[in-house]
Amino acid sequence: MEPHLPGWLTSSLIYLGAAVFVVPLSRALGLGSILGYLAAGIAIGPYGFGLVSNVEDILHFAEFGVVLMLFLVGLELEPRRLWSLRQPIFGWGSAQVLGCAALLFGVGLLAGAPWRVALVASLGLALSSTAIALQVMGERNLLPTSSGQAGFSILLFQDVAAIPILALLPLLAIGVQDAHSETPAWESAAKIVGVIAAIVLGGRLALRPLLRWIARSRTPEIFTAAALLLVVAIAALMQLVGMSMALGAFLAGVLLAESEYRRELETDIEPFKGLLLGLFFIAVGMSVDFAALAHAPLAMAAIVLALLALKAVVVWFIAKPMGIPLQERPVFTVLLAQGGEFAFVVFQAAANGSVLPAETASLLIGAVAVSMLLGPVLLVVVDRWVMPRLDGAARRKLPELSEPQHAPVIIAGFGRYGQMVGRLLNAQGIASTVLDHDADMIEAARAFGYKVHYGDATRLDLLRTAGAASAQVFVVAVDDREQSLRIVDLVQENFPKLQLVARARDVTHWNELRDRGVMRVDRELFESSLRTGRRVLELLGQTPHEARRQAMRFRRHNLALFERMYPYHRDRAKMIAVVKEGRQQLEAQMARERADAEARRHRSDDRLPGWDTPQEEEEQSHG
Repeated sequence: MEPHLPGWLTSSLIYLGAAVFVVPLSRALGLGSILGYLAAGIAIGPYGFGLVSNVEDILHFAEFGVVLMLFLVGLELEPRRLWSLRQPIFGWGSAQVLGCAALLFGVGLLAGAPWRVALVASLGLALSSTAIALQVMGERNLLPTSSGQAGFSILLFQDVAAIPILALLPLLAIGVQDAHSETPAWESAAKIVGVIAAIVLGGRLALRPLLRWIARSRTPEIFTAAALLLVVAIAALMQLVGMSMALGAFLAGVLLAESEYRRELETDIEPFKGLLLGLFFIAVGMSVDFAALAHAPLAMAAIVLALLALKAVVVWFIAKPMGIPLQERPVFTVLLAQGGEFAFVVFQAAANGSVLPAETASLLIGAVAVSMLLGPVLLVVVDRWVMPRLDGAARRKLPELSEPQHAPVIIAGFGRYGQMVGRLLNAQGIASTVLDHDADMIEAARAFGYKVHYGDATRLDLLRTAGAASAQVFVVAVDDREQSLRIVDLVQENFPKLQLVARARDVTHWNELRDRGVMRVDRELFESSLRTGRRVLELLGQTPHEARRQAMRFRRHNLALFERMYPYHRDRAKMIAVVKEGRQQLEAQMARERADAEARRHRSDDRLPGWDTPQEEEEQSHG
């Protein structure tokens, strides 16, 4: 009997081999990783070398990469931040979807399509690719920008909009005689509400204690399995009630965004997300129906052109009132103009429900796949030909740092925090190399005579040019927490002798920096908040000396409390206990000091109040 490879092993060999060979080649040519995955899918698909034929099964499996991606995006959005995005999500998101659908519907009617076909096609084509858009935004560090936030809001609304679109399909079905056999609407609505309530309550009450219990087992592989089980279970619940798996995973991520295990979840799921997203893009490339394209090439070309052109017009016109800078609009427009993965689901469901003829559904699915294939190509065109013309003057004014620097201090970020550090160093005659990637801020700083270089401090080549190999101190003063951590990781890995001084936005950021061994961390609002507290105490009747003394006492206690809290920052219950104990000790200590001060006032030999003891003077000079 001749030996043979199992089917799963053969498929794994094909997928991994195609990705490992084609994707690096695509990146080397400057075309990006997504286009490489799509090209690999075309090469191994039924219209390439024919190595894989079960495209639909692979596509369904690989869609889980989108689910994992939305879960990770949710982990980055705390509920308060998500609430602050409610207007762009529902306002501009609905404007994009309805505007694109209306234009496409009108063109479909003018082309002679039946109204049902035109309506379903326009709703499906109005959706954009969450997977491609978020992947590109992440690669280009666009998520913190105005266009990144706007694009994310619209994409999130599209994921929500896919639900009523799918619910509309049975109402449009030709075979309405089966309508009485469908589940009543109230029952479906009750299931949806019940599942969402279970996810919300479970995320608040059950998930954190469960993750804490699993973490205490000190078995990393089980925690990884638990993280995957969490996402799979929520996706399954949403699928059972006919809702978007990705939306459910996103909701779960938001509920765990404030969890002490957020970083562990991200670390464990990230590799699976990357692999499955790559498989998803490969499956999209395999699903391009070249037979339908060859059978009706003009119709396919017309659909793709109408899809890209009409959506681009709508997106471009809503970009200005959304406050997106002109330089960011081309990429924003391209990312939202292409078709999306949820269109596959909509058109497949419409074909199964007899809303669309099978040939029409195949043509529309092929058009969406071609538009997703063209998206990365259009981005290359935008980068090489559109952006230099659109922003040529600004780019000439703000060339990226290219001349080697040799200052002893490097400052990453020149906002309100980094400016104070830089000004203090300049006053002492100490040279510093300042990096920032906000063009408007750089121009404003240069108008006041500050020398600020344009560049992204998360790039290793730029850090080498900035002189990181020979500098003594690196100040991480950027506002974005994730960017701050990436810079720290990059510096520690490549310049271990460089001393780090970092700015922390909050307690969580402070702990994350300490986890990385950064010992010189300052909370950005700590000292200014103490000074405000001193002013309040003075207004309430305390002398300036008393107010300063109490503030310095609180400062010493708070810094010591942080050191006591840090070993337990992953154990929420223990950390809360340490905070409560420290607060009680401080209150008792200050009460005793107030009593002693009151007693001293009644002693005739009490000395006049001085301003500072030597110890406090030294602490103030370092504060």
